[in-house]
Order: sequence, then C-alpha cells, then structure tokens
Amino acid sequence: MKTHLRSMLTQVCLVLFLLHKSCCVDFIYHVEEGQNSGTYVGDIGSDVHLINNVLIEELGLVSFSQLEQDVNSSNQLFTVFKSGKLYTGQKLDAESLCKYNTECFRMVDVAVQKEESFIKLLEIKVIIEDANDHKPVFPKKQINLQFDEGDGKGMIKSIPNAIDKDVGVINSQITYQLEKHDGDPFTLSESKRVDGSSSLGITLENKLDREKKDTYMLKVIARDGGSPPQEGHLNVLITVTDVNDNPPHFSQNLYNVSVNNGYHKDMRVAQVSASDLDSGKNGQVSYYFSSKTSDAAKSNFALNENTGEIFLVKTFGQRKKLLYKLFIEATDNGSPPLSSIATVLVNVLNQQNNPPQIDVKFVSKSTGITARFSEGIKVGSFIAFVKVTDNDAGQNGEVTCDLKHDKFLLQSLGKMKYKVVVKNPVDRETESYINFTISCQDKGFPSLKTERNFSIQVMDINDVQPHFSKELFKFLTYENEKPFFPIGFINVTDQDLGEGGQLSYSLLDKNKHVLPFEISNFGFISTTQSLDREQQEIYHFQVFVKDNGTPSLNNTANVIIEVMDKNDNAPYFTFPSVNPFSLDIYYHPQSKKDITVLRASDRDSHVNAFLRYEILGGNDKQLFTINPYTGVLSFSRTVYQNDAGSYDLKFIVKDSGIPVLSTVTTLSLTLTVSNKTSKMLTPPDTKSDDKIHINLVIIILLAAVIVSVATVVSITVCIVRRNHQRNTNYRANVNTANKSMSASRQPGYDSEQMTLQYDVPVPVATSFSKNRSSLPSGLGRQSHPEYALPYKKNSLSGMYCSTSRGGSFQVKYI
Repeated sequence: MKTHLRSMLTQVCLVLFLLHKSCCVDFIYHVEEGQNSGTYVGDIGSDVHLINNVLIEELGLVSFSQLEQDVNSSNQLFTVFKSGKLYTGQKLDAESLCKYNTECFRMVDVAVQKEESFIKLLEIKVIIEDANDHKPVFPKKQINLQFDEGDGKGMIKSIPNAIDKDVGVINSQITYQLEKHDGDPFTLSESKRVDGSSSLGITLENKLDREKKDTYMLKVIARDGGSPPQEGHLNVLITVTDVNDNPPHFSQNLYNVSVNNGYHKDMRVAQVSASDLDSGKNGQVSYYFSSKTSDAAKSNFALNENTGEIFLVKTFGQRKKLLYKLFIEATDNGSPPLSSIATVLVNVLNQQNNPPQIDVKFVSKSTGITARFSEGIKVGSFIAFVKVTDNDAGQNGEVTCDLKHDKFLLQSLGKMKYKVVVKNPVDRETESYINFTISCQDKGFPSLKTERNFSIQVMDINDVQPHFSKELFKFLTYENEKPFFPIGFINVTDQDLGEGGQLSYSLLDKNKHVLPFEISNFGFISTTQSLDREQQEIYHFQVFVKDNGTPSLNNTANVIIEVMDKNDNAPYFTFPSVNPFSLDIYYHPQSKKDITVLRASDRDSHVNAFLRYEILGGNDKQLFTINPYTGVLSFSRTVYQNDAGSYDLKFIVKDSGIPVLSTVTTLSLTLTVSNKTSKMLTPPDTKSDDKIHINLVIIILLAAVIVSVATVVSITVCIVRRNHQRNTNYRANVNTANKSMSASRQPGYDSEQMTLQYDVPVPVATSFSKNRSSLPSGLGRQSHPEYALPYKKNSLSGMYCSTSRGGSFQVKYI
C-alpha cells in the first residue's frame, strides 16, 4: 500500500512539474534528430501572436534575435534569424542530448524588438523527436540456462533484457517474442521494472524429461516501437539440470535519502541491501549501477559492489541540480545470474551561503564579455538579458542587482530576471568602448556579492558630416601656366571610420559653367587648361565634399581663385584708330601749344598696363613733343611760317611689364601756319641766334666761376681769422676767451651769409581712364612744365636762377 501511495505521489509531482514548464513556454516546435545543420524548424514571427502588442502595419519593423552568451560557441543548437525563422545550428543527436525514455527538448530564448525597442522575451521549446536509429541489443548473443527435470510447471528462469539507445518513448519501447520449435515446453514471460525496463524470463510450461531431451535452443526476438521497427536477437540454450532459480530481493524498492551539500568526498550517503533464497554462490549478491543510471549521477556517486554502500565521489559545492536518481541492480552469482532493481533518490540540501551567479546574454553578437552595438542605437533599446541564480535557502537566496552607468539601465523582468536597456545616447567619436559592471548581492549573513564586468564596442555609423577648416578658401595663381598647374589644397576632415570617413570631392558652379579646374580625391585643386586673366580674372565656385557612408553626408565651402596678370598683351592705340592717320592743323599766334591727345590701352593690368608714349621719328625740326604719360602731343617751340608743311610722325607706346611690349603707329600731320606769325627764320638769323645762346652760356659759366672763387676766399679768410684769434687768447682764461671768440665771430658770418633761391616746378601724376592703374611713384618726380603747379621755393646757399616758359634764363646774385 505504501509503495502504491509513493508511486501515485511521484506521478502527481511529475504532472505538476510539466504543467509549470508548459505555462512558461510561449511556443513549441518539433524537429527530428539527425537533420543536417540549417534545417528549417519554424517561423516564430508567423506563429507567435504579436497582434496585441504591434500594429499590423508595423509588423515589418519587428525583428527577432536569439539570446546567447558567446557566438563563437560550438554548442549552438539553433539559429534565429531577424525575420523570426528558426533553423538548426548543427546536426542533432537525441541520444547525446537527452536521457532515456524522456521527452527530449531544448529551450531557446528569443528577444522580440521593434527597431531598437524591446517588446518581449519569448521562451521557445523545441522538442527533438527521436529517430529510430538504434536497434535493441542484448548484452550477449547467447546465454545458457539450466532447468531441473524436477521443476514443475510455471518455473521461470531470468534472461537479460535488450537495451535500445533511442531516447524516445516509442522508439525505446521494446516488445519481446519467443521463437521455438513446435513442442518445446517453454514460453516467454515479461514484467516491467521501476526504471521502465523489462524483466524477462523463460517459463516452463510442461514437466521436463531429461532422458527424452536434455537441451533446447530458443530465440528471443526484441523489437522496438519505431517505424519501421528494428530487431535484436538472443539465443537461449537450455540444459535440463538443477539451476539458480531465485533472484535477489531488495529490502525496499525505493530508497529516499537527503544529504547536505556540505558533505565531503568519500562520505557515505546510503546503503542498499538485497537477499537471495538460493544457497551457495547462487545466493551471493553483488551490486551495480543499472544502465539506466545517468552519467551525471555516476560522476557524483560510487557504489561498493559487495556491501551496497553508496559514497560521494566529489563535493557538491553550489549545484543547480538538487535531485539525483540512482538505479541499483543486485545480481547473484548463479548461472545464469538473476538480478533485481531498486531506486535510490538522493536529495541535495543547500545549507551553504553562496554568492549569486550572473548569466548575461546579449541581443547582438558577442565574444566573451564584449558585445558590439551601433552608435545609432536608440534610447530605451533592449541590449541584454540578465538571469541570476542563487540556490541558497531563505534570505541567502534572495538577490538584488544593480548597474551603475550613465549610458545603461537595469530593469527587472520578474524574479531573478532583468534586461539591460540604453539610458542615454552613445557616440563612437567620443567613446568607442564602454565598460560597465553588473553587481548582484544576496540578503544572507554575511551578505555575498558578485560582480561581472562587460564591455560594449560601439560600432561606427555615418553620423558626422565632412568638416572644412574654413568656410572660404582664397587662392592666387598666374595666367598662361600649363594645364594641371597646382592651385591649392582644400582641408576637410571626417571623424567617421571606414567608408564614412572616405571623402569624394567635386566642384560646383552656380551658373553651371564649365570650370577650368579639377580637384583630386585628396583635396588638391589644379587647372585643367591654361588660364587667361583677360578673359576672366576671378572665379567663384564651391567645393562639394561627400563621404561614402550610408546614408552619405556632405558639405560645401566657397572658393575664390584670382588669376594674376602676366605681360602677355601689347598695348594698342585707340587714337589714332587707323594707321596711318591723317591730321590737319591750322596754327596762328593765339593757338595753344597742345595739338591732340594720343590714346592707347592695354588688356593687362597693374604695372603691365602702365603706358609711356614716345616719338620715334618724323620730328627732325624738333617741332613736336609728347607727354610720355598723358599722350598729349604739343609744339615744343615757337612755330614759324617756314614750319608749315607735312610731317609723318611715328609714335610708340610701351607698357611697363617684363618683358616690355610696344606698338607703333604713324600720324600724317599737315601743318598750316597763319601769315600773322613771325617771319621765316633765315640761316644767318639762325646762326646769330645760336651765337646769342652761346654767349649766354659763357656768361653763366663766368658768373659761376666768380661766385665759387668768392666763396672759397670768404671761407679762407674766416679760417685765418679764427686761427689768429685762438693764438691771441691762448693764455687767457678759458671762459673769457670763449666769450670773446663768440662776440668776434658772429658779426662776420652774418655779413657774409648768402642765400640762393630757385623755383622748382613740382609735377602732378595724372591717372587716365583708359589705363587700369596709377603711375609708379618713381615716375612722378620728373618735370612736366605743361602740368606744373605754382613754384615752391627752397632756400639754398648760392645764386638764384629762374626759368620762364619761353626758355630764357635769368641769373641774379643776392
């Protein structure tokens, strides 16, 4: 009765456990073992009902990701794609993953996100359906049994059962069949053991007669429940004699033992005991672990074959597993041996105060404790799932967790479960690696604390636009340079990495003109053709820079290039406009000296466009003169009647560039002289006039000599007088001598002081509208009587000279 009650209690606990597990599962999938890696399992996005959380039009924004500790792990059984499709990650073998005669499954934690926002955490149960890839196998191909010829009907001799390594309930379910000859007095008996295996026996149906037949050959066929079923065979040779016919019998079928997790190695946990009614070696019992005992249980416990004592092999420490089930088989030494099975349940009680254990699974790919996230991740995005375990009892197992960081926040998902979300925006350009620590502390005494450090590698996105060092770039270059002449460098930086930091340059013109410039991929501007300043002096355009990121970011800067002039254009006359040019002039005594103004222009600029005029020929009588800067043509002397006639005057205009460029033109001038002018000069008059000029020069020279001699004599007299005065007062008092010398010297210099004053005309430089620049400062210091200002007098020692416009000279001594 007690045994039946225990069996019912065990079944009720198992049902409650399965109900609890099924309540925590969001969806269940099935997959057969033996399928290759990449086999489709199911579509989570289609099967899981998310309609209550997400609008229909936003379903395309939902993504799925499997929570894992390490993407480099080779034990990853399943793979979840962003679309929610679930595939196998490797070839599945139910026998290596699950226990015998149990439901074989694995749980997959899947995070559901809409863009970067966390929606929920799904727990997916994947049942690995066992394939019938193992056949039942007997421990031996043949065994020998002995029956006494005195044995009566119903005598049973035990034989070993077959083992099917398949873990599925159906595939591991074995049915047995006895194959025999007609008339053989044997049948096959079968009963179920506690561990689910079968206890087999050969049952005697009729009395044996050893004299008629002393041996029988039977075959036991073991057939599993797979489709198609697989078979195993056991040959049974029966000899009619006296044999071991009583199996060992345990004192109890179930042993329930509780141990403390602080037990040390080699400490005895329990002892089982079985007895055998047979005598001799048929009654000697040995103890072994049944083949149904898990490897995990065998690794923690050892069994004494002779005494049935069970010992600890190693200390428990902090273990997740709290219950171990041991199947003990008692076998006698008969031939064939008989056996019985008993179950030992070992409950491990956690009496220690152990620190919490922290298990973190990142949404994104991670390696060890480092995960990678984009810097574009939004605030509130779910990045990791945290699960905490503490198997201690009472307050020792109550845990609180914390994460102190300005970028991340730890939020509770229920008992011992948390999620890590983004608290503040991250910026790779500021911080490429972010380290944070999750700390969990229990409420035991003393309180124990566990900390785990993690690192986030912030992956770059293209969020920084190219940056110019300044908004306006100004460059100077010369015209007439060869193509590809370098102009300047555009300095641009971009802090993004990879393609987001790779820049492409182009030139933009608002007027959509073709620019004679190009820019390289490194920002160097050069010409594509020779420039002509006279066509365009200043270029305004923009430099457009974009990176190669996605999406691409760009920026623009303004560029001004000024083309500097070279002297590559010769001046040209605008008047006279043709060559030669005819001009008729009528002269009378009241006429002004100015005749006309020659005009010229130069396409060059600055000093290259500053022009000078000269008369090259045709002015043999020295009748004409031209202002070199204004181009004013005028008479250089008095016009007489005999000056009338035709003149072919050749003029040249030169610029001031290097090299000097010039242009020549001819002015055919016809001069008509009024009768009222002075009569014609004769050659004698000319000679007389020349003599007058010669005499004037001689007088001036003589006056200069006389003045020079007088000056030298005056200076000599002063020196002599001073020396004489010094010798006279040499022996006198120094102060008295000084006063006497000052008094005696001052009147002499006053009476002999002379002042020379002469008028110097100061020219005024005149700018012209036709010329593009002003006159050089050095050229303005020459004398131009036609445009002179009133005389400015300077005082100098010497004589006074003045010049009138008629060319006469007056010499005065003062």
